Formats: sequence, structure tokens, C-alpha cells
Amino acid sequence: MGRTRKELSVIKVREILRLKEQGLSNRQTASSCRISSSTVWEYATAAKERGIRLQDYVDRSDAELLAALGKPRSDEERRKTEPDYRRLHTELRRKGVTLLLLWTEYRQEHPEDGYGYSRFCELYEAWCEHQEIRMPQQHKAGERLFVDYAGDSIPIIDRSTGLVLFDAQIFVATLGASNYTYVEASRDQGLSSWLMSHVRAFEFFGGAPEILVPDNLKSGVKDAWFYEPEINRSYQELAEHYGCAVLPARVRKPRDKAKVENAVQNTARRILAPLRDRDFGSLDELNQAIKELLNLWLHRQMKGYGKSRQELFVTLDKPALKPLPQNPYVFSSWKKVRVNIDYHVAFERCFYSVPHTFLHQEAFVKATEKTVEILVGGNSVALHPRLFVPGQYSTISEHMPPKHRFRAEWTPERLINWGAKVGPHTQTTIKRVLASKRHPEQGFRASLGIMRFASSFSPQELEVACAHVNSVGIPSCRRVHAALVAKRLNHNQSSNDELTLRHSNVRGGDFYH
Repeated sequence: MGRTRKELSVIKVREILRLKEQGLSNRQTASSCRISSSTVWEYATAAKERGIRLQDYVDRSDAELLAALGKPRSDEERRKTEPDYRRLHTELRRKGVTLLLLWTEYRQEHPEDGYGYSRFCELYEAWCEHQEIRMPQQHKAGERLFVDYAGDSIPIIDRSTGLVLFDAQIFVATLGASNYTYVEASRDQGLSSWLMSHVRAFEFFGGAPEILVPDNLKSGVKDAWFYEPEINRSYQELAEHYGCAVLPARVRKPRDKAKVENAVQNTARRILAPLRDRDFGSLDELNQAIKELLNLWLHRQMKGYGKSRQELFVTLDKPALKPLPQNPYVFSSWKKVRVNIDYHVAFERCFYSVPHTFLHQEAFVKATEKTVEILVGGNSVALHPRLFVPGQYSTISEHMPPKHRFRAEWTPERLINWGAKVGPHTQTTIKRVLASKRHPEQGFRASLGIMRFASSFSPQELEVACAHVNSVGIPSCRRVHAALVAKRLNHNQSSNDELTLRHSNVRGGDFYH
């Protein structure tokens, strides 16, 4: 009967590993060490299963080596059938699968020569412990999607000039259980690109995970505080739409994002490196090339699993992913604003009204491609069609104070008709004032100002002033007012001169002869 492993000296254990690594057979090694072939087989099998190489233990203690090889088995245990540890490790990632269930199935297959449950768990835990370098974390199927950008970019070139239009950024998303990965190029790492890359990744996977694990990119995480990172509002909205939670990787904790780091590294090797000498004139062209290489990579067999990412995805992650919502995700950007004194808020240099009762209050603008919604205290108070020309106003009459509503009833036609009643020069001034302003509201205000002058000056004075202003340049409310004041001053001055000439105390020119 061969001796058990604990009867061997550590020196002999090291010699067994050395000879096996040199390529000697079990029989040759047993003969050299003067032990049984079964003992050599046991140590060699344990070292192979646990990925132990003698060179890794040259400077490590004997106790560490023995611990790495695991607890020695009795003669009875040598006759037991070993579980398939890699299969156990893979199966445990499936939803609802437990070690007890796997042990039950194992004993059904091996009722006579199978391990008991406690020893079964002990052996599996020992195997996992020594896989730490290659498989540091276990991930449940469909649970986590790790997302990040690759460090390298690919230039998009204008082929007619040879100039670089922009450097395309490479988005990478990988599922924790199967390592199934999605890769695409986007124009930049901005918020819109970041979120829409997620949407296309979900469509590629055919479902959504339970948890999103981004790195602390500003597009996803506003404040990367260690204990409670603040998620970007738009990113949070996307997660809610797909029923996901966002759990950013902790700062300076590389193990939190080991999956995506490995995927980024593989992306560089399998996709970016083969494309390094190719020129691309558009994102579509680049993404087509990425798609072809990605397909080859996903169908390549992984050494540690004996299966491809595609096979693991179909078995593990795909059945566990959440179904995609029926309504498509609509990207929206958020901005904190304050209601101005004119009961409008500014967003991207355009102006949108809110009820005048919210003057000076803090609000949030939620903007989509077609609409702008304004929220105060978490409640929606206004909804407008989105404007794109800087300086444009969108004003809802119900939002105005009563006196402003009266003013809003004025139209360009009504103002021009009023000017015609005063005279042709006033009508021309009103037309030119309205045409000179970039926005109608500004022209209305100036025209109403000219109308107000009619209460302080006569129609004749206003007509004369408008005629003068029309003749010297582009008319404005200020110029009309200046002409009116100047005309009245001149008139008063002339009247004073005449009175002065008739005054009894004036001696006249003859006095000095």
C-alpha cells in the first residue's frame, strides 16, 4: 500500500513536482523518489488542478506549499470520484443553483464512490482558493455588467484631405458570469454617447442586467465619493428605465472592475491591434470592422473554461437577463436652473416660461430631443417643444401675470395699424423697428414704447420725430424719444428768444450808436 501524502517530507514533495515539470512519467518519478506511482499521480494531479508550479514556491515556505496542495486524502478517499470543479464553478453562476443542489446531482451520478456533502464543499472551496489568481471573483448569471472605455482611440479620417476629423472612443461592456463582451466606437465620451452605447449594448445582449458597474467616469458618476458616489441624473434615469441598479467601482479598488479591465485588455489585443494600420472614414465603417473581429473573439474557446464566451453566454447570462422594456429609451439631459424675473428659465441659450408664481425659485430642466420639461420641487410645472435657435422664447400665456397677458395680445399687424393712424412716417418707423430686432418680443417692446410717447407728445410731434429718425438711420425707440425731446427743446428755445426780443428792458441796437 502506498504511503499517504502527509508521510512524505516536503523535500520529496518538491522533488516530485520538479521531476514532473521536467516531463518525467509517473513511473519514472516514483522510481527516482522511491515511492508508489499512485502517490506521484496524486501530487501531480493536485498541482495541475490548482495551477501550482514549483518555481512559484522557490522563495515560499514549506507550509505554504503543502497548504496549496491541499489536505491529503486517505486510502478510502483515493477510491472516490473527484467532482468536476470547473463545471461546479460555472454552474454556480446560474440563477438559483446552489452547492447543495450540485452535490445532490453529483451523488446521483456517483452513489457508491462519491464524497459526502461536507467533504464535497471542502474540496470545492480548496480548489477555488487556489484559483484566486485566475478567477478572483464569482459572478451570478445576469447580475453584473461592467462598463468602461478602452484607453486607446481610433482616428476617423477625412479621406479627401487626410485630416483627422476626431478620435473615436472605444466603449466596452462585459457580463460578469460569461465574459460575453460588447464593443463599439463612439464619437466621444460625452453623456449622450455614454448612455446610447449602453442602449446598444442591451440590444446586443438581448436583455438588461441587475447591476451596472461603471468606472468613475464623469458621464456616469458626478461625485466618486468612496462610500456613497453620486450618480449622474441622466444615467440614473437610464438605469431606472431598464430596471438596473448602478454600483460604481470603488476608487482605487481594481478588483471591483477586474472583469472590464480584462475585457479592455482583450479588446486591445483582439480588435484594436488588428485594426491599427487601417484607415476609417466614418464611425459606421469602423463599427462594422469591430463587429467582425468581435464575433471571432466571442466564438474563440477560453482556456480556463473549455468553452467560448458565446457558449457560456447562451448557457449562463442570456436566460438570466431581464427582458428589455417595450418603450424605447429616450435620452434626456438635466440642468439645474433658476427662474428669472421674467418667469423664464434659460437652457442652451433659449428661454422657456414657467408659471409666474415660481419667480426666483430653483428648478430642473429635463430636455429630450423634442421637448423641454421644467420641474420645481420634483413636480412638472411646464412642458415646451424644444427650441434650437439661440435667443428664441417659448412662452405659454397662462404662465404670464395678467398685465403681461394684455401686452401679449399685441401683434405686429396691430402695431403697424396703430402707426398708420398716427401717420405714414410713424407707420414706417414701427415696421423698421420690428424688422430690425432679432426676436419679435424685442420689437414689440420698442414699438409699445413709441406708442406710449403719444400720451406725452402730439401726433404731429411724433410724426415729425419719426420722419427725422427714418432719414438718419435705423430707427429705435431711444432715437424717436431723443428726436421728440430735441424738437420740443428747440421749439421752447425759439419761443423764449421771441419773448426776449420784445422785453421792455432790452435797449436794442440803436442804443449803442
